[in-house]
Amino acid sequence: MKILKQKMTWLGVVIVLVVLIVFGAAMMGSVIGSKPKELPVALVVLDQPVELPSGGTFSVGEMIQEKLVSNAVLPFDWHVVDSEEKAREGLDKREYYGALVLPADLSSGLLSLANPSPIHPNVKIIANDGMNSQASTVVRQAMGQAMKMISGELSQQLLGQIRQQKEQIPIETAKALMIPINVQEEVMHPSGVNNASGNAPGLLTQIMWIGSLVTGVVLFLASKKAVAAGSRRWTVSVLQGIAGLAIVGIASGFTIWMVSSWYGMELADAGETWLFLWLAGSAFFLLQSSLLNWIGFPAMPLLVLLMFFSVPLLSMAPEFLSQTTRDWIYSWTPLRFAAGGLREVMYFGGLDAASSNASVLWGVTGGFLVLLLASGFKAGRATDAAPTSVTDG
Repeated sequence: MKILKQKMTWLGVVIVLVVLIVFGAAMMGSVIGSKPKELPVALVVLDQPVELPSGGTFSVGEMIQEKLVSNAVLPFDWHVVDSEEKAREGLDKREYYGALVLPADLSSGLLSLANPSPIHPNVKIIANDGMNSQASTVVRQAMGQAMKMISGELSQQLLGQIRQQKEQIPIETAKALMIPINVQEEVMHPSGVNNASGNAPGLLTQIMWIGSLVTGVVLFLASKKAVAAGSRRWTVSVLQGIAGLAIVGIASGFTIWMVSSWYGMELADAGETWLFLWLAGSAFFLLQSSLLNWIGFPAMPLLVLLMFFSVPLLSMAPEFLSQTTRDWIYSWTPLRFAAGGLREVMYFGGLDAASSNASVLWGVTGGFLVLLLASGFKAGRATDAAPTSVTDG
């Protein structure tokens, strides 16, 4: 029972609880309870209204648009565009997670279902898989369910109209009216084979962060030994940066080779993916090494916490996150820009598509390179200011 009287025992309990709270918040707090809201999607209404023999017009496209836009249950922010080409351009530019295209013959096709030669109109759902696989899945499922419900309502409406005109409905007509609209699904910017269901950019970012951190720690320890052996601190800082960038370049290349050769990950352009991963790893290494040079090993908990707070967000669309998480973590974490840029390189056409995320990483690289080099001067001044022993005259 003496162990229970020791202060260290109760201090250990407190430390464990604090660690659980911090890492619980890092790994679960930002994502538990997350749900999609206001996902930007495109709506293309090409339907041409049809004049009815009894007077008036039959405009299914307008009716569907009104039902979808006014439906508060759907987690979408609808953007009405006037052509399928513009919708596809928006998908290419990562403006939309998906699109719904209502064809020009929607109304006329539905009216033809009562004829001997019915024409089933085809409504198209386009999912932008490369932008975020989780969000594109929501787009496909929610839009598909919405169109299924609307199709059922149209079926009942058309059956009611036909009953008013005919005593009996032919079997073929009844069958056609049971599923009045064909729904076709299309995937743009697919993630490819063995890409962890589109989460490969996030996984590569995590691997590169850890690899860069190991590189930073090893070179930090080597730099301390070199300075202790009499090397100039400024020279050591320069060589630390050069060696780190070279090692990160080799590590990023090996990582790309490993995931493609060992695990069969499909890469549209392995060379461009390697170059961007090298840039991301360089930004990580310089950030980590700068903190280590300025603060020392107390910087390690900060770097570990940054990773644990950032990792759960890498596979999620920002529209799934709470506003607090988006403002306080997602908006600035460098891992998010690395994962986003890799997603653009891998699924949206290479380095040209990743210019915005690349510019952020270049800024991080340049800023922390200056801090890394400046740490050599700081260390030198601190040592030079140390008192020296003197002898009495």
